[in-house]
Amino acid sequence: MTYDTIFARSFSRYDQKKLGYGEFLGCLLIALSFCIVFKPYLGSLPVLNMRMPVDVGLKMLRITNSYSFEKLRGDDIRSSMATIVNETSSSEIEMVESDTTGTKKTISNGNAIRSSTTTVINNKNITQQKEMKTLCHVEERTEFCEMYGDIRVDGKTSTVFMAADTMLESGSWVIRPYSRRGDEQAFKRVTKWFIKSVVDAYETPTQCDQRHNVPAIIFSTAGYAGNNFHDYTDIVLPLYLTSRQFDGEVKFLITDKKPWWIKKFRNILQKLSRYELVDIDKEVNVHCFTSVTVGLKRYPQELKIDSSKSPYSMKDFRKFLRSAYSLKKENAINMRDNGAKERPRLFILSRKNTRAFTNTNAIVGMATRLGFEVVVTEVDSHVAKVAEMVNSCDVMMGVHGAGLTNMIFRPENAILIQVIPIGGFEWLAKTDFGEPSKDMNLRYIGYQIKTEESTLIQQYPPDHEVLNDPYAIQRRGWHEFKSIYLQKQNVNLDVDRFSITLLRALELLHQ
Repeated sequence: MTYDTIFARSFSRYDQKKLGYGEFLGCLLIALSFCIVFKPYLGSLPVLNMRMPVDVGLKMLRITNSYSFEKLRGDDIRSSMATIVNETSSSEIEMVESDTTGTKKTISNGNAIRSSTTTVINNKNITQQKEMKTLCHVEERTEFCEMYGDIRVDGKTSTVFMAADTMLESGSWVIRPYSRRGDEQAFKRVTKWFIKSVVDAYETPTQCDQRHNVPAIIFSTAGYAGNNFHDYTDIVLPLYLTSRQFDGEVKFLITDKKPWWIKKFRNILQKLSRYELVDIDKEVNVHCFTSVTVGLKRYPQELKIDSSKSPYSMKDFRKFLRSAYSLKKENAINMRDNGAKERPRLFILSRKNTRAFTNTNAIVGMATRLGFEVVVTEVDSHVAKVAEMVNSCDVMMGVHGAGLTNMIFRPENAILIQVIPIGGFEWLAKTDFGEPSKDMNLRYIGYQIKTEESTLIQQYPPDHEVLNDPYAIQRRGWHEFKSIYLQKQNVNLDVDRFSITLLRALELLHQ
């Protein structure tokens, strides 16, 4: 039998009850005495500061949308509202707004945004803290992520960390920052970058070695870089679309950096960014930003800016190039106003290895007799020199190939003549240069050669399918098609037949 039991039996139930009341009153008196004695030493209690996480999680939101490059800004979210964006399977999502009374309403929003907002309540005053959000776009020819908040770029691991509130969920994304999505051959050469929303402090690089007060863009110079056409349609034009809004106040973090590519396009890079380029793959430091874009914007068509969905146009891009290379000629010659004072200049794009003109001298002689001043040049990697030469001419002609991409330097209303070899790839000629030339305010003429003008007649008998059924070759795959029609074929122009095309060009210059 325990001591407590014996003690309990020493008193009746009524006595035990009285003892309980006595204990309670005794404790109350002791507490009251404590407050009276120590009151002079006690200050007012501090106001409780509460941080209330409103978002349900900072996640990467995958969006398949319609090529709308709308800029993300935090000022469209009201300071008195907590915004929660719900993920859906399409680009149309719902935003749920909750006001201070707890009332909720649903609004339709076509911009798919994943945002994280922290609201601070202090003495009933509600203020909006800095917004963090990540928006990833998946489109036909590109994918890119726009990030805002506490962002850390670790080149050693090819990872971009989005530091999130510890109350939030984590997410991740993998992206190759090169604008030719779906082309596995090109992507083999492009470094994968990982985007992580981190809630665990141990996963985030704790040391921020370099802080930057301007946005950053991460892009690759791998893929098909080195091919003049792909240099512009996959990198230069998308870089312009992505960075022009910053007016030079942006840093370029280049992955898969090719020094020769940087040298080739130095004028353009320096015009788009006032800061030194960063070879991010070789960086041992962790770089910190408040805004980072991984990957580049572009439209699905080649050499295209859809001005109905973008604040820029191909006219703006060409004006930008003229400024970058100090090009003087803005408009092609108008023969009607010029009279006989000046001869129109014809630029013949020469090639050495394949799809070359085998009778260039005959073409020059015929064009001169028609009244042209003729320039024959093979383009190289010296962009400034090439741009100046191309810009100085009113008519440019060449066999289908990457060299024709230099039409971007042509003056307004100039004429482009694309000589199309046999092989059934008129669609390629139209897609790569025919359609883009219209947006550049150029006048386009396509010249389809006959079988007799192709040097393939010297390599295959007259009844061979290479000469008679190129679509059969196409069905065997791109590599066989390319090896025959693009790599083995030169052009021996029928000068008399082609003169009609040059006369048409002169007619246009009189309009």
